[in-house]
Amino acid sequence: MALAPGDAAPPFSLTDQHGETVNLQDFRRRTLLVYFYPKADTPGCTTQSCDVRDHLQELGELGVDVVGISPDDPRDQLAFDRKFSLGFPLLADTDHAVADAWGTWGEKTNYGKTYMGIIRSSFLVDGDGTITHAWYKVPPAQTVPKATDALAG
Repeated sequence: MALAPGDAAPPFSLTDQHGETVNLQDFRRRTLLVYFYPKADTPGCTTQSCDVRDHLQELGELGVDVVGISPDDPRDQLAFDRKFSLGFPLLADTDHAVADAWGTWGEKTNYGKTYMGIIRSSFLVDGDGTITHAWYKVPPAQTVPKATDALAG
């Protein structure tokens, strides 16, 4: 089920690449960019995550924190973070329960094969835990521009 602006952001409590537990509530009173990506260290996910990294300062100046979520385990998330010096929480949703709750786990087709996986998506969540913007099937290089455009008004 897709989420829409005005919906409450489904809570999460996931382990990051450093073994720390990160909760949605940790970002109360801040805007949060949550993006879901299919697999660490693949071309599209690298493009998406490095673009976020390259705009962290700009996002921070706008009062925005960032988390990336994928089904990868924390070790793979850590390797991805170290390889590309990402510098923000990468959360391990290994059973895709959070992705299910956010409507980002679904049927995909690639090279004629149908399978279940992450639908690349991003969301802005306000400081009260309400979704203000939701983008499903967002192209990797559009996560940051869509967020900054939305924040600009």
